[in-house]
Amino acid sequence: MTRRIAGRTRRRPASSLVVWGVLGLAGAAPLAAQDAEPWARVTAQGVLAATGAEPVPGDRYLSELRVVQPIVMLHAGWGAHLTGLATLDLEGLTIPQGELALGDWGEGFMDRRHPHTYAHELLLTGADLLGRHDGAGEVSLTAGKGFAPFGTDDPMTRPPLRYPVNHHFAQILERAVLIGAARQGPVILELGLFNGDEPERPDQWPLIAGRFGDSWSGRITALPRAGLELQSSYAHVHSPEHREGAGPDQDKVSLSARWEGPVATHPVYGLVEWARTSEAGGFFVFHSLLAEGAWTAGRHRLYYRFERTERPEEERISDFRSLRPQVENSILGITRWTVHTAGYAVQGLALGPVRLEPLTEVSLGAVDLLRGAFEVESFYGDDHWWSWTLGIRIAGGAPMHRMGRYGAAAPSGEADHQHHGMGS
Repeated sequence: MTRRIAGRTRRRPASSLVVWGVLGLAGAAPLAAQDAEPWARVTAQGVLAATGAEPVPGDRYLSELRVVQPIVMLHAGWGAHLTGLATLDLEGLTIPQGELALGDWGEGFMDRRHPHTYAHELLLTGADLLGRHDGAGEVSLTAGKGFAPFGTDDPMTRPPLRYPVNHHFAQILERAVLIGAARQGPVILELGLFNGDEPERPDQWPLIAGRFGDSWSGRITALPRAGLELQSSYAHVHSPEHREGAGPDQDKVSLSARWEGPVATHPVYGLVEWARTSEAGGFFVFHSLLAEGAWTAGRHRLYYRFERTERPEEERISDFRSLRPQVENSILGITRWTVHTAGYAVQGLALGPVRLEPLTEVSLGAVDLLRGAFEVESFYGDDHWWSWTLGIRIAGGAPMHRMGRYGAAAPSGEADHQHHGMGS
């Protein structure tokens, strides 16, 4: 049964999915310790979240109750050199009109985070392809649908629940990808080919015919000491906002430093990133600076994020939607969003095999017009805003992996490491 997992996740009978889910929620380990034996593990999580924000477009207060980030992940391996990964994202069912998050944008959503596609990741990786011929190094090849090798981790795996404004500047996701990765000592090199078009709805697949390979990216990661990670990447993306390829191209740069380790016996996490996206040959240029951190003491975790990101103000067809496909004159201006987000979560609670993590967040923000005819105060009612969230993360099975790093680029020992997105 394990030989059929990676390539046919969406067609697996429901009874089989239940079996794998039970194994995952019970904390199932690999089927055998030997590399030659097949193994599988399952991860599941979702967050029940109540969110309020003021002012939203139209100078009003709005609150909502949603299930966000509902995902099921399946990792599997066959022998020492072949692994599969499938991540099913059900946001198309739980937030079809998006998640309330002022400043967020992309794929036709404005001031809402758009739902991701159902097949968030669906990949096969040939690992350590050269075996002993490259000594202590490792070379891998990954193909399927997932993240291009660019930028930082998916925000879903990071401490704050709220997605940052810079999601479409700092990650390139849900593309048909072919990625080669090589690791030698403390240095990792990744090169990837992919299609430029972004999905327009949750059930849409990448446009491979005529589009695959029209975009590319490369990323270099250095690991100079335990816990410290330095990243630099570049991407050229052809016509991301126009599926048929008639839209402007983007050139993207990302730099980041990430650290994770103990400070006086307390786990500490920190990330600083800078991103730049140039569109239409430099006619539009967007910058982003983000810094976030988390400190954990026992079951208690405090976290904070600062972000200053410039985003396009697109022609809107409603308060929270913009015109798609995008045309040359769709961008009315550029605004700069400065956002402070602070949160608190309680970890380590359990109900049988299910992990529970109550959390609360508050965000304070300001909007400035940098360019164009868009009128901030006329549209929102004010140039300052605030939002709150009360929620509970429900998770089970194995820890969540760092989405976007595959094969030789995956963190060493990731299978045994607990990441921020799942609680402990």
